[in-house]
Amino acid sequence: MSIGELIRLLSDGHYHSGQQLGERLGVSRTAVWKQLKKLEAMDLALEAVKGRGYRLADPIESLDGAAIVSSLPAAPRRHLSRLFIEDQLDSTSTFLRERFRQGAGHAEVCLAESQTAGRGRRGKAWSTSWGRSLIFSLGWRFEGGVAALEGLSLAVGVVMAEMLEAFGAEVALKWPNDLLLSVDGEWRKLAGILLEVTGDVEGPCEVVIGIGLNVALSEAGRAAAGQPAGALADVLQPVPSRNQLAARLIDALLSLLPAFEREGFVAWQAAWNQRHAYRDRRIRVHQGRQSFAGEAKDVDASGNLQVATESGIQALAGGEISIRPE
Repeated sequence: MSIGELIRLLSDGHYHSGQQLGERLGVSRTAVWKQLKKLEAMDLALEAVKGRGYRLADPIESLDGAAIVSSLPAAPRRHLSRLFIEDQLDSTSTFLRERFRQGAGHAEVCLAESQTAGRGRRGKAWSTSWGRSLIFSLGWRFEGGVAALEGLSLAVGVVMAEMLEAFGAEVALKWPNDLLLSVDGEWRKLAGILLEVTGDVEGPCEVVIGIGLNVALSEAGRAAAGQPAGALADVLQPVPSRNQLAARLIDALLSLLPAFEREGFVAWQAAWNQRHAYRDRRIRVHQGRQSFAGEAKDVDASGNLQVATESGIQALAGGEISIRPE
């Protein structure tokens, strides 16, 4: 019995006795009880009613590969090499990097209900609770070399923002790879993008695009975020289906990537600047142990953020840099 099987049973809205769960899962009631005790540690609230049994207080929509693929338009469905749906991984991006090492990986997508070692920029962890986020990675092989990838994470941010705006969310982009959500007039972090690249500077290279998107957040999840965090459930009712979100995201990325390889970031530059969260605002730039203040301007055709300082315009090119509003 896996914890995922138990969660899916308890998510149907009905109560299940320990005996029923044991029979469905082929284990003893004692084994079921041990797994039920784990749910609280996983930030999953359980309702228990004497004489009726157990169910999840907040039912979770499980990821469904067949539902995702059937929702794709014909073109992206043809271009999608393989879709993996996993209950729990250390990281969906690590999973796809291993697929590349095995000679596969291109146009493959991996989704997980939970991950134990998710990563953000600058080595930060991306904390997720089971079934409340879209934990997503897509692999792509580029022939033009690493230099051709300038601005790719920003272009991914643009197509994600367009997708979420179609659901009714008000979204802004924070350089270089965060999406912010407007909740009660405050910008809160909604999603993060992390690109991992291996290969040649001038020859073929392999990219894994890792995305974490908050669909719903518990209070414990907000506390673990370490910064103001938002989720689609804060502003959208009904909350979009995670399977629908996954299908829309696969569609958007499989359209973006071939076009990006031909055109570069310049085709998405204006759309990014229109959603620039800190445009013409005072910011503080942190780079290693150094920091300086300036006024954020537009991003250029390579995706570099222009910052006006007392000594002139500085172009920030990603890497170990973070910015905060002053």
